[in-house]
Amino acid sequence: MKALIQRVMNAKVTVNGEIVSSIGQGACIFIGICNNDNVKDMEYMARKILSIKLFDDENDKKWKKSVVDSDFEILCVSQFTLYNTWKGNKPDFHCAMPSEKSKEFYENFVQLLKDSYKPEKIKDGVFGAYMQVALQNDGPVTLELESPAQIEKATKKNKSNHLTKTAEVENNVDR
Repeated sequence: MKALIQRVMNAKVTVNGEIVSSIGQGACIFIGICNNDNVKDMEYMARKILSIKLFDDENDKKWKKSVVDSDFEILCVSQFTLYNTWKGNKPDFHCAMPSEKSKEFYENFVQLLKDSYKPEKIKDGVFGAYMQVALQNDGPVTLELESPAQIEKATKKNKSNHLTKTAEVENNVDR
């Protein structure tokens, strides 16, 4: 899983000209679901999102309070485009979980956030709909969060790429 977290003064989602969700101060979180994400990824992301220190405390000390500590709101927006790769100049989304499966996964994720915090403080857009998202970014603060499975996958890929490049360099040196 991948989340793009934006600290906001307010945010809203509009579908077909109608506001379907809105929040005051808190976090607007764009959620990407990878085709190999599982419950452990979901639990990790929910736990981190609710505990990340995004806000100042009463003494204006930076990065001291979470959404939960501050009694703020969260607006979740499903965004499969977070799992893009490039084929030339065209984005490709084959790494994103297929729509039917990701809808249930996303709904379970939003429910986990509600169960772990205050249900009335967790809002979301309309899964699969064409949405307009309007937000007033606070800071601006925009952070990216990935689940451990995705970090591990990226680390393995980077190690593999490094080994390949090292072998190529060694082969060129031997010539």
